[in-house]
Amino acid sequence: MSLRFATIASSSSGNCVYVGTENTNILIDAGLSGKKVEEGLSSLGLTGNDIDGIFVTHEHSDHVKGIGVLSRRYNIPIFATEGTWGNMPSSVGQIRPNLMKDIYAEEYCAFNDLTIKPFEIPHDAAQPVGYTVGVNNTKITIATDIGHISDTVLENVKGSSLVLLEANHDVEMLQYGGYPQSLKSRILSDFGHLSNVNAGRLLDTVIDSSVKYVFLGHLSKENNTPRLAYDTVSKILTDNGAVIGGDFNMWVAPPEGVKRRIELV
Repeated sequence: MSLRFATIASSSSGNCVYVGTENTNILIDAGLSGKKVEEGLSSLGLTGNDIDGIFVTHEHSDHVKGIGVLSRRYNIPIFATEGTWGNMPSSVGQIRPNLMKDIYAEEYCAFNDLTIKPFEIPHDAAQPVGYTVGVNNTKITIATDIGHISDTVLENVKGSSLVLLEANHDVEMLQYGGYPQSLKSRILSDFGHLSNVNAGRLLDTVIDSSVKYVFLGHLSKENNTPRLAYDTVSKILTDNGAVIGGDFNMWVAPPEGVKRRIELV
């Protein structure tokens, strides 16, 4: 059975990832309008009626903006940690109680033919998680909004066939940019966002023969560029012997719109 993957949106402005099989379709986050999510699904040959569940990483608006409208429109269950539910912004609107599902970090969830594992991530949200999604011996890991390289993140990225990893900012662009100092400090903190350099270091630590695809995601529009993120990460990896395009393929996830669809067999 194959495992399918596509990013519908990935940036500091909105995030939504599709993962599925022949029988099951899920979203990780829906941090853009319901209409934009529907457009992304349409480009994959799907509609909201095909989505079996939305798994939320945390309560920030760039991850949850569309979950309420999608749940109400298509009767989709929403999965989130207790802390995320307790801090969900009111703008999400009402979600039917029977569609509000709890998940727990480090506990595997059997969801139709998928095995889903939330894991703790270091970010300034109430109870944030990343996800591994697997079928048979194939695993995808989504790890964004991570302030530093934690042991838990490393352990969950290891052994993945595909990784979506945050490369949020270039430190120099951030430091000399126009953000207020308080926001710069938040982003650079251990519970902020992962820099290009640290994304490269994380990947250099965990990449092995199991990794076939790497997507760099959650880029800041103000403090990064796709070329800078790619070049910074690729230099770290190639300096240590990796062959991009040989050992594995690597791309920057676009901020919006489906550009690549991956099918892992």
